[in-house]
Amino acid sequence: MKTFAAIYIGSYEISLKIFELAAKKNIREIDHVRHRIELGRDVYSHGYIGYELTEELCEVLQQFAGIMKEYRVDDYRLYCGPVIRDAENELFLTDQIKRRTGLTVETLSNSEQRFISYKSVASREGFDEMTKESAAVVDVGGSSLQITLFIGGNVVTTQHLMIGTMRVREKLAPIEKAVTHVEDQIEELVDKELEVFKALYLQNREIKNVILMGDYTVELMRQVSKGKAMTVSSDTFIHYMNKLNRKNVEDIAEALKLSNDHDPLIVPALVLFKRVVQELNAQEIYVPGVNINDGIAYDYAESNHIVKPSHDFDEDIISAARNMANRYWGYKTHINALTDMAVLIFDATKKIHGLGKRERLLLKTAAILHDCGKYVSLVNGARCSYDIIMASEIIGLTHLEREIVARTVLYNSLPLDDYDEVADKLDRESYLVVAKLAAILRISNAMDRSHKQKFKNVRAAVSGKKLVITIESADDIVLEKGVFDSKSVFFEEVFSIKPVIRAKWVYN
Repeated sequence: MKTFAAIYIGSYEISLKIFELAAKKNIREIDHVRHRIELGRDVYSHGYIGYELTEELCEVLQQFAGIMKEYRVDDYRLYCGPVIRDAENELFLTDQIKRRTGLTVETLSNSEQRFISYKSVASREGFDEMTKESAAVVDVGGSSLQITLFIGGNVVTTQHLMIGTMRVREKLAPIEKAVTHVEDQIEELVDKELEVFKALYLQNREIKNVILMGDYTVELMRQVSKGKAMTVSSDTFIHYMNKLNRKNVEDIAEALKLSNDHDPLIVPALVLFKRVVQELNAQEIYVPGVNINDGIAYDYAESNHIVKPSHDFDEDIISAARNMANRYWGYKTHINALTDMAVLIFDATKKIHGLGKRERLLLKTAAILHDCGKYVSLVNGARCSYDIIMASEIIGLTHLEREIVARTVLYNSLPLDDYDEVADKLDRESYLVVAKLAAILRISNAMDRSHKQKFKNVRAAVSGKKLVITIESADDIVLEKGVFDSKSVFFEEVFSIKPVIRAKWVYN
């Protein structure tokens, strides 16, 4: 059994949770400490975190370090989200934390932060059943809101909306004293973003379940359900929310039994919850009662093989990629043939390329998305594909992994850039991964250049200094062989082996 500490620095709060991690007992929370500190107030108003808040932040983290020592914590993770990442003095701030507290801070990209939060709920019993028909996981944070849409148990899309509670509050601060009910202005901001999401991704779809994450959700649900459950009908939820409408902060805090009766973020949060539920038109609302600290603990336990994953997170990535390809009119038959071919060659050459299961997943994702940019431009399809992938949230991929996928797609058609030209995007190890995946994708794509799937019973094996790809075909494959030979030059350069095609002619 291990004792583990998860610390998260958010837009308006620092939180510490202490967990016991054991294979048989899974994950058990044993302490939870929170400290209110509105870092987002400085960042979203001035662009940086000032001296006073830096002092307070370091003092609180020193106290957290003392608590960890009392619990004899075996390991810890200290993460910060967009509030630190967006600050102009991020590097100086994280250096101060390290020097004054001894704690190492890791800054999460939005993709990493949201995925860790998502893990905290997706790992819970009943999640797959809840998303089996249709569902939306809505994660409301201080800087933003993220919606992951499930249809038929598969991820359709993940969309990031810049309407978090702290950000909304700061946007409306200049007019707050000039209006009677700021709720109306908050709704205008929120509705504008949600309308676009609905038009693009919901259309006529009906959502059965909304899985709602964020501060105040547990306290809110306790009052909505009178403490009986964490799942209620949307009608019951909205009915209670209407009771809170137009109430002042003190009255809302009293109704929800909040410890802070002057919390300026409660009104933006409630408006966000209400409008999301109304606009998604869901049947039921579920509040799992977990936060990113729980996700940090689960991610650590899974990575260290303390717990086994109960949800297939890799399938979420593939599902999201396939839905992206469909949105940009990808040719499904060709995509399937290319993906199968790429995986076949990857598996046949694994002793040569030295890549693992995760890189195999990235290759599949790249194969699925390799032509998405042609929806925008047939001439500049590769560049457009790169831009589309980098602009999309694919739940389960880190920012770096998304960069690897996007560049694998880019270099499927365009020459590989020198490392110095992309060093600001990729480290050397990642650059090598991109080169290897792109080399595999190039020759795989060449084998279906006509998009007619001419090859049958394809096998691949390394023999000496050659990668021998044996195929059966009843069609003329002059085009494919010609393109294959030209694409194989880069493969030889990367792997120092020559790919060759051996064809066996069959007759219909």
